[in-house]
Amino acid sequence: MPEEQQDAGEVLIVTGMSGAGRSTAADALEDLGWYVVDNLPPQMLKPLLDLSGLAGGALPRVAVVVDVRGRDLFRELPEVTRALREARQHLRVLFLDASDDVLVRRFESVRRPHPLQGDGTILDGIRRERDALARVRESADLIVDTSNYNIHQLATQIVDLFAQEGEAKHTVTIQSFGFKYGLPPDADLVADMRFLPNPFWDESLRPYTGEDDAVREYVLGQEGATEFIDAYTTALLPVLEGYQRENKRHSVVAIGCTGGKHRSVVMANELAARLGQVPGVAVRVKHRDLGRE
Repeated sequence: MPEEQQDAGEVLIVTGMSGAGRSTAADALEDLGWYVVDNLPPQMLKPLLDLSGLAGGALPRVAVVVDVRGRDLFRELPEVTRALREARQHLRVLFLDASDDVLVRRFESVRRPHPLQGDGTILDGIRRERDALARVRESADLIVDTSNYNIHQLATQIVDLFAQEGEAKHTVTIQSFGFKYGLPPDADLVADMRFLPNPFWDESLRPYTGEDDAVREYVLGQEGATEFIDAYTTALLPVLEGYQRENKRHSVVAIGCTGGKHRSVVMANELAARLGQVPGVAVRVKHRDLGRE
């Protein structure tokens, strides 16, 4: 009798810009127990998943690195991904990105050409790759900008994102940040806390952060603070429900203030506490710019 085929379990396609950290991400996933396949042509994805299904649960989490090293074969990734999404519910795409200047520095530091550079410069290769990856990036489930990460920080981020999450159907990262340091490039939603008075201008509070009780009480005591948190939580509930219906497993909600030290930290913690009560949602909190001043 033919061997019975089972669901291959979770499948993650890892792709993105050359130099953005695909190898580091793959290593981190492997350390988490994922079965990792590197540099697989898109056309081989379905046979691999069929094989993992025949393994009878021996490969519950499969990560496949697919990128422009596949040359002309890579062009079919959007079509292959779309077909696989229609056929299974546990397929996700992780896209790793970084700014052009960071990618140039990384290639220069290892003294290797960009795979699409040809007779041009590294930057020429990066631009060609961005054009080739535009459709893939648009349809990715999760985009991670690694511009400000070293390899250890990226590995930690991957572990945070893909460690076992129990029964959670969606994981939301609530991230505080300072507008003066720039918007988080991977944010799905952004809220601005600069409508609240800044504790920075109170000399007794300036040395403290939003993690301290005195600052928390000050911020939450301001007119409109608790009203905003209550209303924003309510507004996010249908969004998170929609993400679950669309099988979007991760999202980032960014909460900003001027420096990312006081107001945004308090409000991010408060929002996380409320969303942590939502069934099927796992919440992580990240304070991007805390301690930067």
